[in-house]
Formats: sequence, structure tokens, C-alpha cells
Amino acid sequence: MIVDLRSDTVTQPTSEMKEAMLNTIVGDDVLGDDPTVIQLEELVAGRFGHEAALFCPSGTMTNQIAINVHTSAPGEVICDDLAHIYRYEGGGMAFNSAVSNRLIKGDRGRFTLEQLKAEINQDDIHFPPSQLVALENTCNKGGGCYWEMNEIEKIATYCRSKNIPIHLDGARLYNALVAQNTLELEIGMHFDSISICLSKGLGAPVGSLLTGTKSYIKKARRIRKIFGGGMRQSGYLAAAGIYALENNVERLKVDHENAKTIGNILDSKKEIKEIYPIDTNIVIYVLNDNIDLQDYLNRLNNKGIRALSMGAQTVRLVTHLGIGKPEMGYLQTNL
Repeated sequence: MIVDLRSDTVTQPTSEMKEAMLNTIVGDDVLGDDPTVIQLEELVAGRFGHEAALFCPSGTMTNQIAINVHTSAPGEVICDDLAHIYRYEGGGMAFNSAVSNRLIKGDRGRFTLEQLKAEINQDDIHFPPSQLVALENTCNKGGGCYWEMNEIEKIATYCRSKNIPIHLDGARLYNALVAQNTLELEIGMHFDSISICLSKGLGAPVGSLLTGTKSYIKKARRIRKIFGGGMRQSGYLAAAGIYALENNVERLKVDHENAKTIGNILDSKKEIKEIYPIDTNIVIYVLNDNIDLQDYLNRLNNKGIRALSMGAQTVRLVTHLGIGKPEMGYLQTNL
């Protein structure tokens, strides 16, 4: 048996999702007339209480478009030092938008209002203007932890008082919403833009959306074209996204339960020094210093268990809709 826990991006479309894709009606999205893309964009924008949305190939693209539209060089984006936009998007902020970073060392990817206030630049020619605050929910490198809604509200209120836009990298946002039993509208109201990924826990093969005002998304559509993100008959992919949003949200609870079960299995392993708190579908743990990381990963791989390293002595396992009772049973005896 192969149990692939490298990421929730390894999910395969179900037969029902494939049928939805096969039977959809498509047009040309660059020309603006693909009806299924339009349906998806309206669905997502409406759920989060935003005026419009833009369908893109990836979450990295939606994040990078968001940053580009919100900022103008010279400028600075404030985020946590574990944030995906800083760690895992290839230096895109500097390359695509010529802006710098101000990093906050928070708690597993989450910072407080007090920490943010200390990092807002003065109006001084020695410093780039603070032009954007970005949050990641859930935080990948923080072990899938989510932001508390009261902290989001405080940060958003402060940003608005300073006329600084606030962006949400919601690559696994639905995991956070399900874990907290929170509606999309409750979180959408606090952000000027949101990136929402469909190809992780929701199980679609491709795609993310960027939401915001109509004028903001109009600008974003231009940047998507410049970035090479315009797609043609992308309604086939949009159909998968619609199916995912209508059928795969509540089942994320199963992934969270499976992650906690895996944590319990790992808790008895002598080679493990620390297991991060498990809040959603990501399990991160640290091996003892005397364990060779690559040898450990190879041993897992030889058992058919796929995992990823997250840095020195650190391993990540991610549950998803491809992990069911047979896979969990296998992990119980082989992990």
C-alpha cells in the first residue's frame, strides 16, 4: 500500500468530480465568456462577501497578484517570518513587485496586534512605506494552526485606521473555518483581498481564486494576463472547483480527526523529540538529534509512506481525502 502524506495537493479527482468536469459548459475565460468560470467566481465572491473574484492556476499566483495590485515600489509587505509568501514563493514579492519584506517572529505563523504596531514604518525617507499586511490561515510551516477571529478583527481594524490594506493567504482557509465552525462571511469582512485554494483539502486538481472589490479584481485581471495566468476553456477546471466547494468542505473534519490520530500514533515513537500541536490536517514533528533525517524518510518510503522534510530534523505529514480507513489502519501498524 502507498500512503501519500507529502501534501494535500496530491489528491485525485473523484469520479463525481470528473463527471462534473466532463458535463460542464465552457467558453474562453480570457475573452470573459466562460460561463462556468463566471459561476465559480461569483460563488466564491458571494460566500466571502466580496464584490468579485478571479480564477487563477495557483495560490502562488493569486498571492503574487494580490501583492502587486496592493503595492507600488518602493514599499514593504509585513508578514510573519513563516509566511508562505515569504518562504515558498521564490522571492516573488521582490521579483514581481519590487517590494521588500518586514518580518514578524510570531507564534507558529501568527502575530499579535502589538507586534504589528511595532513594525509599521514612520513616514521617513529612510524607510519604505508600509503598504500591505498579509496573514496566512492556516499557517503551513506553523503546523496548520489557525488565527483566532478576535485577533484577526483587531489587526484588520488597526490596518483600516492606518489605511493599510490587509491580504489573507487562505491556501487552507477552509480548514481553519471548519475547525472553528466559522462562516466565510465572518472572515471575509476583515480582508481587502483573499486567496482561496481549491486544490488542497478541497480536492480540486487545479486552481485558486483571488477576491476583492470590482475595481481591485479588474486590476488583478490585467496582472494575471501579464503573469501568463490567462486560461482559455478553464471552465473544466472551474467545474471541479464548484464541485469541491459544494461537496468537500464539511468532510475536512475527517482530515483533522485523522491528523490527530496520526499524532497519537507518533506520540509513542522514541525517535521523536517534539510534535507540534495539531489543529487541522497538518502534522509536523521533530526527530531526535541522533536520527538521520534522510534515513528516516527513506525508511518510511520503503514502507510505502510518503512524507516531506520541513527543515532540519523536521517532518511533515498532511491528511487529505485520499486518506481513508484502510490507509489509517496501515499507518497504525507501519508508521
